[in-house]
Amino acid sequence: QVQLVESGGGLVQAGGSLRLSCVASGRPFSNYAMGWFRQAPGKEREFVAAISRSAGSTNYADSVKGRFTISRDNVKVTVYLQMNSLRPEDTAVYYCAAESTWGDWLPRSYKYWGQGTQVTVSS
Repeated sequence: QVQLVESGGGLVQAGGSLRLSCVASGRPFSNYAMGWFRQAPGKEREFVAAISRSAGSTNYADSVKGRFTISRDNVKVTVYLQMNSLRPEDTAVYYCAAESTWGDWLPRSYKYWGQGTQVTVSS
């Protein structure tokens, strides 16, 4: 089992920034690729960003490329999502997730999930 706890969400004006964190516990953190997903009201959960186990590879949804940056610290067993130039359409609950393989960005491929943190961007 891997337990994931997100933090860092909140209310921010359009154009602002937030940094989300997700702390892991349980099985070795470095065994897992990590992803961030988000879900807005009435919409399906969607992929935002992912980072490989060693942080050698990253992938981003087109909607956040150039604005969001995913990173991880395997010593601190934490994955981060730096979000800049936020837009109202970024409003959603953000979830971090863990999977043992790399290369699939679908939510169904991720085995472990956090409880989510709310991000609200006002216009």
